[in-house]
Amino acid sequence: MQPLIKTTDLYLAFGGVVAADHINFELYPGERLAVIGQNGAGKTTFVNICTGYLKPSQGVVYFDGTDVTGMTPRKIVRLGLGRSFQLPQLFTEHTVKQCIQIATARLNKDLSWFRPLANTVDGKKVDETLTLVGLMEDANELASDLPEGKRKLLDVAMALALEPKLLIMDEPTSGVASEDKHPLMKTIMNALDERKVTSWFVEHDVDIVQNYATRVAAWIAGAVVADGTPEEVLNDPIIKSEVLGT
Repeated sequence: MQPLIKTTDLYLAFGGVVAADHINFELYPGERLAVIGQNGAGKTTFVNICTGYLKPSQGVVYFDGTDVTGMTPRKIVRLGLGRSFQLPQLFTEHTVKQCIQIATARLNKDLSWFRPLANTVDGKKVDETLTLVGLMEDANELASDLPEGKRKLLDVAMALALEPKLLIMDEPTSGVASEDKHPLMKTIMNALDERKVTSWFVEHDVDIVQNYATRVAAWIAGAVVADGTPEEVLNDPIIKSEVLGT
């Protein structure tokens, strides 16, 4: 099976700080990967390299067999690598439905100043995406008025509208009330499973990692120091001490 993500000898440093230390990594279709590590460990740097926001000084990134090293984020998205952010990237002056319409129109390269937005996309497809993440009842609400959990869902829904093969999520439960974290992740993971989208999420909450990941990779100082099942990685003495602080 061909990996969706493959990196070979990725290296990037900022001054004297090594953010990606010769990383060789593969992610396969169907996996649910959780990436863990202390702040500054290099998790987001690795995501940014894979999604085109940073260019490594050494090494290669492949997405689904295509060399995407140094390719722009927009081109990488069109190949099927989606991303949601720790701070949701929404069109806050638009309604929830309009946000999905804009994302869908971007997929079809069909945005136009001369046609109403609703006329440029398949309305049924938009409604299916809203229903998938439980936002149909909020369709006419302004994105700016949503609580944080629903803002996260909308960010994921906009990424799903672009029909990704892989969705990378940066701390999907951060800023969400503790009682809402599991319902949020359950909704997201069910949506990804329904669309057959492979998932990779950066997360600090160990309980979320244990419940929703099938594989865990731990970062320390720009390197992957442990990679395996949640049970294997989270019970590793070095990870417990250096990453989890237990």
